[in-house]
Amino acid sequence: MKWAIIILVMMSLVGSMMWVMPSKRQRFQAQLRQLAMQKGFNVQVAQIKPPRATGQVEQESFNSPVYRLPRTNISRQERDSFIHWQIYKQTTLAMDGLPEGWCWGEGERKLSHSQLEKLHALIASMPEGVVAIESDPVHLGVFWDERGVLEDLDQIQDAMKLIIVEKF
Repeated sequence: MKWAIIILVMMSLVGSMMWVMPSKRQRFQAQLRQLAMQKGFNVQVAQIKPPRATGQVEQESFNSPVYRLPRTNISRQERDSFIHWQIYKQTTLAMDGLPEGWCWGEGERKLSHSQLEKLHALIASMPEGVVAIESDPVHLGVFWDERGVLEDLDQIQDAMKLIIVEKF
């Protein structure tokens, strides 16, 4: 009986320690976010509110990690006339100028044809888990589910830098 109690206590302690230890996915996320911060990203978990999808009664919102690169190449005058835009990976009526499966949250019909072409290239170069992209005069942000490999971060950064250089 004494041994049964000792074994039960030991199993309880080991179980508690295993419960506290991070999972493989949590360790990957920590490594990914640390690498992102070293590369100049601001990483946060933010609430995302996409427009209502086709057939959806109410607008849904959820939390998602967002990887933002700051814009340091925009003057004060450019900030005043900057066109803020947001796009989401879902189907709605506001899809003018975007690839199939993407819709506008803000900025529909405000970008030029050449900017839309660059936006198409940005979307095409993003990993599968990217659910939204936003642009404002302060930063360019990518909402991403953080699934994949560490190299996806380089892919995201390279694509984002092209848009930051173009200042839209």
